[in-house]
Amino acid sequence: MEKKNILVVDDEERIVEFVESYLVKNGYNVIKAYNGREALHKFNSSNIDLIVLDLMMPDITGEEVCTEIRKSSRVPIIMLTAKVEEENILKGLDIGADDYITKPFSPRQLVARVGAILRRTDGENYSVSSFLSFNSGELTIDTIKYEVIKKGEVIDLTPNEYRILYTLAKSPKRVFSRDDLIDIAMGDDFSGYDRAIDSHIKNLRRKIEEDTKNNQYILTVHGLGYKFGGENEV
Repeated sequence: MEKKNILVVDDEERIVEFVESYLVKNGYNVIKAYNGREALHKFNSSNIDLIVLDLMMPDITGEEVCTEIRKSSRVPIIMLTAKVEEENILKGLDIGADDYITKPFSPRQLVARVGAILRRTDGENYSVSSFLSFNSGELTIDTIKYEVIKKGEVIDLTPNEYRILYTLAKSPKRVFSRDDLIDIAMGDDFSGYDRAIDSHIKNLRRKIEEDTKNNQYILTVHGLGYKFGGENEV
């Protein structure tokens, strides 16, 4: 089985070496970067399966690196942050990170998170039907390529955003609580705030809705959760 390539980015060399030792021990290849510019260069020049990204770096911040990568890639990103306040963590999720770990952290926890995310992104067990189509073809989900097409254009979604959208769309009209979406779309290994779901929903709406004040696809059911409002085509 081919080893997965993990890009580890932190301006503290000791942290990079520490993380590398545990990842290598668990069968991963590690590509190292010590600042944002180097991270972007190595991401663009290598085949990266997952990124472990420190958010506080001196040249280009982790937030800026994440934002730049999300312009062209859905590669999973785990952010490392010393900011433990919920609003800072949710901000990182808002810009496209898939998970977070606060410093100081357990290397075993990091390895477990890496494995969990790679299992979810590698082992998607979606319907073999090629397309789910809604609203006269305005929104289409290609369940083989894992692509979402809005009015003929591919919409760039993170893996978590895709899984949440697919979960909602394959069961139109069913109401999903935050806990439902965590269990079904994020997996048992997810241990973040349930409000992280709200951040992913906000990003999805920004990307697929024509008017986020008048949503037609991802609807809020107050006090209960979310449901999909698109009209399915058989």
